[in-house]
Amino acid sequence: MTDKLREVINEYFVGKEQVVENVLICLLAGGHVLMEDVPGVGKTTLVKIIARATGMSFGRIQFTPDTLPGDVVGVSVYNMQNSTFEYREGAIMKQLILADEINRTSPKTQSALLEAMAEGSVTVDGRGYELPDPFMVIATQNPVEFIGTYPLPEASVDRFMMRLSVGYPGTEEEIRLVRNHIDGRTEESITPVCTPDDIIDLRKKTDEVTITDKVIAYAREIVDLTRKEPRFVIGASPRALLALIKASQAKAFLSSRDFVKPDDIKAVAVNVLHHRLSLTPEARIAGEDADSVIRGLVLKVKVPME
Repeated sequence: MTDKLREVINEYFVGKEQVVENVLICLLAGGHVLMEDVPGVGKTTLVKIIARATGMSFGRIQFTPDTLPGDVVGVSVYNMQNSTFEYREGAIMKQLILADEINRTSPKTQSALLEAMAEGSVTVDGRGYELPDPFMVIATQNPVEFIGTYPLPEASVDRFMMRLSVGYPGTEEEIRLVRNHIDGRTEESITPVCTPDDIIDLRKKTDEVTITDKVIAYAREIVDLTRKEPRFVIGASPRALLALIKASQAKAFLSSRDFVKPDDIKAVAVNVLHHRLSLTPEARIAGEDADSVIRGLVLKVKVPME
């Protein structure tokens, strides 16, 4: 089923197989994705394609400076007929959420979304409401140098399992993309290849992928090195280690294996860790790159024997 799902998504989202695989890893691992890129490279299209292919209900929140927390989580409205307050659902009450341009809204509204992501529920006027299952947020943000952005604080960014960048397509891929558009091959023409219940089942199977203590220790040593690395302001948190483990299980599952190899840890390490780590001013002045530093740390760790 995962192979068919990947095939259908790649058919409509052309030339970005690695991005698609990483999003599917987060979907199976129960994580959320932060996409940072310039406008117009297909971030919104990718989310719509995934929603159509999986049959998940789709919700879009277009964040602007005047977006309020109630627009996200919902509000209580007074019903004069029975003198009670009734809950009106916010946009968050869908299975797959596109949080578009999350860094254009205020920190208070950002917190409402991030709390829902972390807790799996929302609280409105003291009452809790469960979010639908399965649930996933794919948030997009413009590069921080764009006008009118509110940079996400480190604690908020840590809520996302991966930060990904789509990038521009190659020549052949872009021509094929234009041809698909001319021929009317849009996400609206996709026939679902699975159901939301299938996604829940796939997540359970992902959780059952075996990972030995040696491989866990291997992942933990990589995380520990980020805490000792002088070029980083602060190291990766225990939540980062949990995300690394979950993502490696999903990577193994997508590779049709029921156990995690050290190579799975290596494959997801950069995308799981780089948005959680900030270079020191000295390292930035020296032209250091966070991804390169992480790859260097991964190479330092001794790979456990199978």
